[in-house]
Amino acid sequence: MAATMVQRSANLCSLARPLRVGSFSSKIGAYSSYISPAASSLQQESDSTTYSDVDERVDVDWDNLGFGLMPTDYMYTMKCAKEGNFEHGLLTRYQNIELSPFAGVINYGQGLLEGTKAYRKENGNLLLFRPDQNAIRMKIGAERLCMPCPSVDQFVDALKQTVIANERWVPPPGKGSLYIRPLLMGSGPVLGLAPAPEYTFLVYAAPVGNYFKSGIAPLDLYVEEEYHRATSGGTGFVKAISNYAQGLKASGRAKSRGFSDVLYLDSVEKKYLEEVTCSNIFIVKGDVISTPATNGTILPGITRKSIIDIARHNGYKVEERVISIDELMNADEVFCTGTAVVVAPVGSVTYQTNRIEFRTGLQALSHQMYSTLLGIQTGVIEDVKGWTVEIQ
Repeated sequence: MAATMVQRSANLCSLARPLRVGSFSSKIGAYSSYISPAASSLQQESDSTTYSDVDERVDVDWDNLGFGLMPTDYMYTMKCAKEGNFEHGLLTRYQNIELSPFAGVINYGQGLLEGTKAYRKENGNLLLFRPDQNAIRMKIGAERLCMPCPSVDQFVDALKQTVIANERWVPPPGKGSLYIRPLLMGSGPVLGLAPAPEYTFLVYAAPVGNYFKSGIAPLDLYVEEEYHRATSGGTGFVKAISNYAQGLKASGRAKSRGFSDVLYLDSVEKKYLEEVTCSNIFIVKGDVISTPATNGTILPGITRKSIIDIARHNGYKVEERVISIDELMNADEVFCTGTAVVVAPVGSVTYQTNRIEFRTGLQALSHQMYSTLLGIQTGVIEDVKGWTVEIQ
């Protein structure tokens, strides 16, 4: 088995060929060539401030960039009526938004969020990672919450425009990324429980570093038994805004006890793995990688999907199935995946009175996966799968 792991590690390293600038053109279908009506009329629809009016220098300590709120210069907005279609989005200066107190998102939680990142390459160009997958996931969520949704092309174009407008806020190579937050919400007023009469799609951004204060140090997770993240038939499989506040109590309690985060179990049997608060979870036993199947209560993470593809491409057996907490406690290695955390090693899991430690460090599979995925996202490793979209 050791020889097999060494060979697969070599295969992962074989992906890490330094990328020659200009050696390929990243694309996802026709998205990179799409120009929305908003793009052609940007100068007319935006406010009087142009990009050149903004000082190119940003007073940010890139070496100590955390995962916090640091608004950038511009945001993107697009609206539509209940029975209409999204069109004519525009960029404006970042600012507060005005909503009716009766807005559907405020009263009934009719809203979805997404999260993705833009990275700066060594040549100065910018990269988005699989933005079409975020767009598709938002469309699935919008259908579940009875909302119209921008098309995939509109979604990707909005991200591009937002990144270009805030280009000076994208950290230097190796210093972090520009976190991009697309938000779809029922902005129209409604009194009785019903879909809102108007919808707003926003895209805004902030430069970020590591999600956890510990950086890439191994996480210490606590298995939550009192509270549950999602139930069958609910909205656990989409990024509904209402999915997140309900987890604050459990995660806050765990952090006050010295843990990094909580790991949720299923709400029926209370013994099968679901998710960490904002990330998917994987276990490694021998040369088999396993992760809970997305059965309607688990979010189908884009990072999760990418790690599965990378692992299988390099010869690992990956299983998507039901995993018990007992099986996790007997694993060799555990790690989490998500847009914010990328790939985070788990150093220990505490379940009831038992604390189990797991393999971490440079020889761990999680480190290899992290290095490979981040290399693709930042353009250091050649993107042979066509996942990245380059913005020049």
